[in-house]
Amino acid sequence: MPELPEVETVKRGLNKLIIGKVIASVRADNPKSFPNAEHDVRNFLIGSHVTEVRRRAKVLLIDLSTNYTLVIHLKMTGQLVFVNKNLVDSKSYMVDGERPTTNYQIPPTANEVRYGGGHPTDSLIGSLPDKSTRVIFQFSDDSHLFFNDQRKFGWVRLMPTAEVPNIDFMKRVGPEPLEADFTATEFATRFKRRAKTSIKAALLDQSVVAGVGNIYADEALWGAKIHPATKVGDLPNSKFHLLYSELRSVLNLSIEKGGSTNRNYVNAEGKKGSYMEFARVFRREGLDCPRCGTEIIKIRVAGRGTHICPACQQLGK
Repeated sequence: MPELPEVETVKRGLNKLIIGKVIASVRADNPKSFPNAEHDVRNFLIGSHVTEVRRRAKVLLIDLSTNYTLVIHLKMTGQLVFVNKNLVDSKSYMVDGERPTTNYQIPPTANEVRYGGGHPTDSLIGSLPDKSTRVIFQFSDDSHLFFNDQRKFGWVRLMPTAEVPNIDFMKRVGPEPLEADFTATEFATRFKRRAKTSIKAALLDQSVVAGVGNIYADEALWGAKIHPATKVGDLPNSKFHLLYSELRSVLNLSIEKGGSTNRNYVNAEGKKGSYMEFARVFRREGLDCPRCGTEIIKIRVAGRGTHICPACQQLGK
């Protein structure tokens, strides 16, 4: 699942590419992916222009001039891909979900501006639309934004901007870990409410801190020399302050490197995400710990595959 840095990277890229663009049409093949009333689409989406792209936790928010917002959750396998040229035969891609029988797709070329982010599949760099394409936004300048989702868990909802904070998820989600006013003291206080929970489970709990997933939990815990199964209540304040610093560091590094996707990711400048080249523990089982040289192992904590150095991250220390 895309985590905070991946969604932040998508947000930053789209802010460079679609602000001010007018939405000329939208086509969707699955009501689960685009659960919106035709009246709302016709009156508040078509003809509107994009004013801002925001992020809250792992959710993207595309604000429109009609005071409506497209709320986009990529879930497990979602992607957003922007292409600045017409790749779609509008007579072939039907709203009712039937696929075309002719080959109307145009493959990527060196002259196009292309940006993609989300789950790492060939849809990020291949011809579009493809079998995973669920929603297509066409702008008035003939550029397109594709929402692809293999497993159909993700969605794009159109709703009044004023109502976005009232979504159940938005009410429950915790503070953004990279906000300037989110201090180490507040970080520690929020975790201490989960005293009997493992620190990794607490890190993954979106109601504690927003946007942290498996990759960055493992990386931050390694950086702070904390075993992921350690109970929150057993950690001193000094460890929380160190974990706070390490988490912000790895999140900022990943955003700088374009996210963790190490296959088929293309950002707004046409560069692939590269954070995994700098990962210190995640998916490095069998390799030497870059700090002490001990072999990194993979265990299970909080129901998730978890990567640790057994020497640096000893349980109970």
